[in-house]
Amino acid sequence: MTEQEILQCAIDAGFAAAAIVDTDKIVFDTSFRPYCEENLCGQYGVNYSCPPDCGSPEEMKARILAHKKALVFQTVWQVADYSDAPAIKQAKKDHNAFELAVVKQLREAGHPGIMVGASGCALCTPCARQESKPCNFPELKYSCMSAYCIFVKKLTDLCGMEYNCGEGLLGLFGMYAFD
Repeated sequence: MTEQEILQCAIDAGFAAAAIVDTDKIVFDTSFRPYCEENLCGQYGVNYSCPPDCGSPEEMKARILAHKKALVFQTVWQVADYSDAPAIKQAKKDHNAFELAVVKQLREAGHPGIMVGASGCALCTPCARQESKPCNFPELKYSCMSAYCIFVKKLTDLCGMEYNCGEGLLGLFGMYAFD
């Protein structure tokens, strides 16, 4: 697939915007990792895709930089109240479903890579980690931007995307690092 075909694939899947960037242009900031450790999402230590199980910030960065390109995804959702956890959880679930569909197409077209979701992996609920069992989908699991310590605002600026989408709108971002 050409870059234009890859971008069109993302738009056809339902993304509001998509861009392809060189991975060496992505800004990583390890000061984001403590947000994971605060465990506001409840996934710290209970999900293979989240810290501490996903790897150190340096290991996560190396995984991304092992690929040359990254397809950055954006969805925009109407949310009446930013404290509406069920609505935000559903938006993240839908965003990640769109991403998984595009990732499948890219892999089938010969573009292996790593998915970075709008949240930690939710392929299994609960994660097999909670029962000390191996991951059910190691080839599909994905970590979130925070686990990778990606400076999302700088990434959206690089891609020409709006980080703050406006009152009542929630922008979610994800990425697929590939070759």
